[in-house]
Amino acid sequence: MTATDAGRQLATRDSKTRERNLTRLEAKANSERARAEFARTLNALEEKLNVPKQVRIKTSRAKVRLRRFADEQPAAAVAVAVGVVAVVGVTVWLVVRSAVDGT
Repeated sequence: MTATDAGRQLATRDSKTRERNLTRLEAKANSERARAEFARTLNALEEKLNVPKQVRIKTSRAKVRLRRFADEQPAAAVAVAVGVVAVVGVTVWLVVRSAVDGT
């Protein structure tokens, strides 16, 4: 074995070590990416399945839409409010009347 053969073996060994280290780095990077994606997925699921939070969000959006509607069309907003009150009043009256007549 000559000095050049020993140098080639060392170079080959170094290249194999570099490849192995590169593969480990790639694996580590892949696992970190997978963890980050998994965390994003879990956060999205938590966001979607958290019913009280979704109710709060939808309620606040509805309030904003109703306020905007009332600001843009006050007469229509009053008409809608009167209609809702009338429907609730008639419903309560019918329920009470059926309870009294049924007794």
